[in-house]
Amino acid sequence: MAGRRGALIVLEGADRAGKSTQAKRLVESLKERGYQAEGMRFPERTTEIGRLVGSYLEKKSNLEDHTVHLLFSANRWEQVPLMKEKLRSGVTLVVDRYAFSGVAFTSSKKVIAEAAAKRGDFGNERYETSAFQKMVQKRYAELMEDRSLNWQVIDAAQSMEEVHSAIRQLSEDIIQEAKDQPLGKLWVESDT
Repeated sequence: MAGRRGALIVLEGADRAGKSTQAKRLVESLKERGYQAEGMRFPERTTEIGRLVGSYLEKKSNLEDHTVHLLFSANRWEQVPLMKEKLRSGVTLVVDRYAFSGVAFTSSKKVIAEAAAKRGDFGNERYETSAFQKMVQKRYAELMEDRSLNWQVIDAAQSMEEVHSAIRQLSEDIIQEAKDQPLGKLWVESDT
């Protein structure tokens, strides 16, 4: 694949939507079809910054809101050199959450921080409450209104196989488009 770049495929959404499962299945499926593909997940908790984020999410530490936001962003940025290298070498990256989750989660936190804390949990981590996740879904919907972004919405209420099939087909189309693009500039990200 010399001279051809890989595609960056990001699965975004609220917790428990099936992103991690579908990301793993997509990587396996793409490899079976002869593509070079690897998975990544954010936050990436193995780095020093990632461990700080993990501790915060697991409610083992408390951090000021602006600090948390910056740590999530820094966690993504510390992976950029590796991601660029892989994309330039023709590897398609399937990423379980990236920059838009920072926007959706941070803006949701500002709206219902106190209300979410009073409601029942459905998970063990800081943001895993029903009320908070509903706000996250609303924020994602608002982000998708920006038609300049290449959002592809897949209804996660379908069967696991139907969701996988839709994601795989969209991903293969994106991989073909990426192969035809020059290796020039590979990166644009906001500071979120």
